[in-house]
Amino acid sequence: MFFITLLTIPAFYLELAAPTPAIGNAGRSLYGIVALAYAAHLIMMLALSHARTVYLRRNWVDVLVMLGVALSQVAGSLGTWSGVEWVLRMTLAALVLLRLMGYLRGLFTLKGVIPIVFIGIATLMMSGAGFYWLEPGIHSYADGLWLAFTTGATVGYGDVVPRTAAGKVFAVFVVLLGYAIFSLVTASIAAFFMDEDERQMRREMHHDIRALRGEIEALRAELRASEAGRKSAPCTK
Repeated sequence: MFFITLLTIPAFYLELAAPTPAIGNAGRSLYGIVALAYAAHLIMMLALSHARTVYLRRNWVDVLVMLGVALSQVAGSLGTWSGVEWVLRMTLAALVLLRLMGYLRGLFTLKGVIPIVFIGIATLMMSGAGFYWLEPGIHSYADGLWLAFTTGATVGYGDVVPRTAAGKVFAVFVVLLGYAIFSLVTASIAAFFMDEDERQMRREMHHDIRALRGEIEALRAELRASEAGRKSAPCTK
C-alpha cells in the first residue's frame, strides 16, 4: 500500500498541470487505481477483523484517503482549481503524507537508515524531474535537481526558485519530505543508541542476577552446614 499511496503524487500534478485533457485524465485514472486499491484493502481487513468498529477507528486516515482520492477521481477539475478545491486537495495531500509516514514507522532502527537513505536519494531524483517538468524556467534536469536539493534542505540560495503555482505547491511537498527524511534518519540513529543502552542495561542486570543467585546459593549452603552441625552436636544438660 505504500507504493499505491505514492501514486497520488503524480496524479495530483497530472491534474494540476495538465497541458492536454489526456494527461489530466491519466491523473484521474491514477486516483481511481488508488481508490480501488484502498477500498479492496479495507474490505479485506474488515472481513478478517473481529472488531470492525475498532479497526475503522484506528485506521481513519485510510478511510479519509480513500474517500478523498475517489472524490478527486469523480468530481475533480483539470487545470485551474477554485479556492475550495485547493483547500480540499491540500487536505488530501496532508492525509497522504501522514499515511506515508505511518508506513515508514518500521524504519526507526539502525537497519532502517539504509532504506531511508535510498528513499531520500530516489525522492531527490524524482523531485528534480518534477521541477524540470513543472517550471518553465528550469532548462535542464541538473537545475531541477539543484532546486530540489536546496528546497528539501531548506537552504534557499535564491539562484533558482519555483515561480508557477504548481511548482510552489510541489516545493511545499519537497520541504515536508525533506524534513521527514532527515527526521527519520535522526530517529533511526537515536534508536540505535537507545538499543545499545538497553542491551548494556540488560547485560548488567543479568550479571547482577547471576551474582545474586550465587550469593543465595552460598547462604543456603551455610545454612545447611549450620543445620547439619547442630544435629550432629551431642545434647548436654
